[in-house]
Amino acid sequence: MNKSQLIEKISEKANITKKKAETVVNIVFDSMAQALTSNDRIEIRGFGSFVNKEYGGYQGRNPRTGDTISVTPKKLPFFKVGKELKEIVDKK
Repeated sequence: MNKSQLIEKISEKANITKKKAETVVNIVFDSMAQALTSNDRIEIRGFGSFVNKEYGGYQGRNPRTGDTISVTPKKLPFFKVGKELKEIVDKK
C-alpha cells in the first residue's frame, strides 16, 4: 500500500473527502518525522515503535579507488514490530 492508497482507504472508511484524508495523513507523517528529528520515540500500541539508532563513525574504503575514507556518525530511524501486529501477520 502506498500513500495515495492509504488516503483513499481512510477517505472511504471515515466517509470524508480525499482532501481531508490527505491532510490527516500528512499531519501524522509530518508529526512522526518531527518527533524522530527531535530524537523522541514513537510508540503505537498494537502496531510497533519507531526509534533512532545511532551508528558511530568508522574508517571505510572506497571500493573503486581503494582510498581510505572517514565515514561520519549517523542516526537512522528503526521500526520494531509490535506483538499484536506480528501475531496478525503470522496468522494470515
